[in-house]
Amino acid sequence: MVDEMPPSEPSGEARFRAFRQAEVLVRRRPLDALKVLQPVLEAEPDKPSVQLLAGRAYFHSAQLNRAERALTKVVELDPSDHYARFVLGRTLQRLGRLVEALAQLRMASAMNPVPEYQDAIGQVTARLALGNH
Repeated sequence: MVDEMPPSEPSGEARFRAFRQAEVLVRRRPLDALKVLQPVLEAEPDKPSVQLLAGRAYFHSAQLNRAERALTKVVELDPSDHYARFVLGRTLQRLGRLVEALAQLRMASAMNPVPEYQDAIGQVTARLALGNH
């Protein structure tokens, strides 16, 4: 007679596959990405790459408060992650918190001055100049 094994945490390999699948889904099907990513989030809640992917999925599915929490956690765990700061800045921008958004976007751009980051700074600066804050 074989004892039934209780359901266990997914293996490292299963989590890796789920993470990669969520990466593929994040932009076009963010809710599906979050479903696939859920066991990874539960198993590795303090892993910056997992929180960043969750934050991106929340951002793309307009769950902006959740996105802010996940991305803030990434920045706390890895302050040098310019992309996390960029997505956090865009999240804050969408939440209408333009001054906070601008600070994150400027830090991201200082770390990695790519055109996408510069464009985001320009958008936020223009909105602030118009008094839309």
